This record gives sequence, structure tokens and C-alpha cells, in this order.
Amino acid sequence: MIAVREDEVEFSAIRAQGAGGQNVNKVSSAVHLRFDIRASSLPDFIKERLLALNDNRISKDGVVVIKAQQSRSQEQNRLDALVRLQALVDSVAHVARTRRATKPTYGSQKRRLEKKTQRGSIKALRGKVVD
Repeated sequence: MIAVREDEVEFSAIRAQGAGGQNVNKVSSAVHLRFDIRASSLPDFIKERLLALNDNRISKDGVVVIKAQQSRSQEQNRLDALVRLQALVDSVAHVARTRRATKPTYGSQKRRLEKKTQRGSIKALRGKVVD
């Protein structure tokens, strides 16, 4: 896991959308997180993979913009945005193992063919009864 440094992240407080009455209208509790991928200290292969992602949160300039407004607390929204950014970086950092093709075992082939013949005989018995 490669941690995102907090000093490379820029936060700005904005007013949240949706229902909430006076709290929404008066308090800037929502948070915009901005993270410049190219200027970050992440390893090059992670930067390339992040920039190659087809994600709405990543702009053409290579800046990740995450908006967090779930909580009424600005600090909680800040933490939520950081967690979501870290999850994005972790999703790219994970390298899937290449699949190696294998053959089915002799026993499994044998069992499969036996089940096929058994099923075929059951279906053959469903025909019309001839006296």
C-alpha cells in the first residue's frame, strides 16, 4: 500500500448541496479535494496507471477532484475525501496475477463424460412408451 502524502493534497471548503436547512445554507461543510497526479511523489508506474484510468474524477490535466459532503462536519468530510483518494490509488497499485492456463485432470474429464451419458439416458427414457 502506497500512502498519499497529505501535504500534496489541496482542500477547499464549499457549501454542501441538498436538504439540511440552515446548516446547508450557512456553513461550508462540504470539501473539494484536489490532488495533482503528475506533481505528486507517487511512483511513476502508479502515476501512469492513474492517468490511464477512465474516471470522471480525473481531469485532462491529471488532477483528481473528489467532493465529499456526506457528513455535517467539515473534518469528517475531509477524512472521507482522503479515504476515497487512498482507495483510488490502492485500486491502481494492486497488480493482478496473470492467469496460467491449466488442463482438466483425467479424473474430472472421466466424471464429466459419465454424468453426460447418465443424463442422456434419463432423457432417452422420457420418450413415448412403445408396447
